[in-house]
Amino acid sequence: MADKQISLPAKLINGGIAGLIGVTCVFPIDLAKTRLQNQQNGQRVYTSMSDCLIKTVRSEGYFGMYRGAAVNLTLVTPEKAIKLAANDFFRHQLSKDGQKLTLLKEMLAGCGAGTCQVIVTTPMEMLKIQLQDAGRIVRTEEETAASLSPAAQRKILAAQGQLSAQGGAQPSVEAPAAPRPTATQLTRDLLRSRGIAGLYKGLGATLLRDVPFSVVYFPLFANLNQLGRPASEEKSPFYVSFLAGCVAGSAAAVAVNPCDVVKTRLQSLQRGVNEDTYSGILDCARKILRHEGPSAFLKGAYCRALVIAPLFGIAQVVYFLGIAESLLGLLQDPQA
Repeated sequence: MADKQISLPAKLINGGIAGLIGVTCVFPIDLAKTRLQNQQNGQRVYTSMSDCLIKTVRSEGYFGMYRGAAVNLTLVTPEKAIKLAANDFFRHQLSKDGQKLTLLKEMLAGCGAGTCQVIVTTPMEMLKIQLQDAGRIVRTEEETAASLSPAAQRKILAAQGQLSAQGGAQPSVEAPAAPRPTATQLTRDLLRSRGIAGLYKGLGATLLRDVPFSVVYFPLFANLNQLGRPASEEKSPFYVSFLAGCVAGSAAAVAVNPCDVVKTRLQSLQRGVNEDTYSGILDCARKILRHEGPSAFLKGAYCRALVIAPLFGIAQVVYFLGIAESLLGLLQDPQA
């Protein structure tokens, strides 16, 4: 049987639809993941995912859980499209002329997909992390101000000129109001101060996360999906694709979580009081290990698994249902 030709536009549309649906569903959990990964020892604002989401809603409102979502929703379409379409393309190329698609070839295809996607993933993550983490920084400053001794508070207030203005009364020290940066402002500032390289800060760490993720995810998904396919059918039922995407996604997410922690720390431009700064991947990994212990590399792992599982489950269902092919009329093409 001749190989089916890949319709790249259809793959891109399917990937985009899947990304939009998935991100809308799981973004609050992703925000909790970012904030949990960024908090360092001595600056624990949140104790768990649920604690983070509750405090976020109380201090920033319901839509505070969606800070940074606009960036993700804008860029997740090309990101998810590139990832899924590139993997499909490389698998197609590696299985041409009736060649068997071995596990090694499946891993090579995943490696190619992960490498291609960072073109969009790195700036998307860079902007998203700044927006997601802004609330944590402000809350850290508020708790630090509240913990100061009366003498330290008087010193700060005197420096601000508040004591004389209040006639010697003792007003309370308040952290500055929460900044409300936008993705456009952040992009403009980064381009002005650092050029295009500013948007690609953490590129190496992003590659270190996304390439192994794709190497694990795509072969695992393909084999799980194949196991659930009835012998008489050409394609697995949608629920098999969904479950295979969830299991493969969560397994790959936990496997590369240490790289995700390093990437998140490197891409965060703002720090709380007394938080470490990092000069690169090795410096970041070394300081995390020294100051926070090995368990710090698993911060946000369960949040990331909860994000990735439905995200890729939904993506694979949309992808394999061929919604775009139906929209484009490709299923009626006798040569498809």
